[in-house]
Amino acid sequence: MFKYTIVIEKANGNYSAYCPDIPGCIATGTDAEEVVQKMKAAIEFHLEGLRVEGLEIPPPATTATLIEVGV
Repeated sequence: MFKYTIVIEKANGNYSAYCPDIPGCIATGTDAEEVVQKMKAAIEFHLEGLRVEGLEIPPPATTATLIEVGV
């Protein structure tokens, strides 16, 4: 079981997300919860495709944190 970091971005009228450790693995949704569920499915689908092709599965390497800054 792997834990991958995803980045969620709010756009005009929807949300999008991507996984920095898996190039090209993206999803969109109407809200943050939906895009998280779609990313989970997209990552699982992508990794299964890599397994079928006999390709290496990229290990999770990216982490993220929130920082507070004064403006």
